[in-house]
Amino acid sequence: MSDPNDKASREERLAAKLRENLRRRKAQSRDLRDSDGALPKPDADR
Repeated sequence: MSDPNDKASREERLAAKLRENLRRRKAQSRDLRDSDGALPKPDADR
């Protein structure tokens, strides 16, 4: 019914998308972590 090569290429595409997503999420996390130091804490003025 389905070609084994189709399954392999699908898995490769999914793996590539997962790696891309992971890189993007790590970059977002780093940006948020780095920008946290620049923001005042809510209790700092009390």
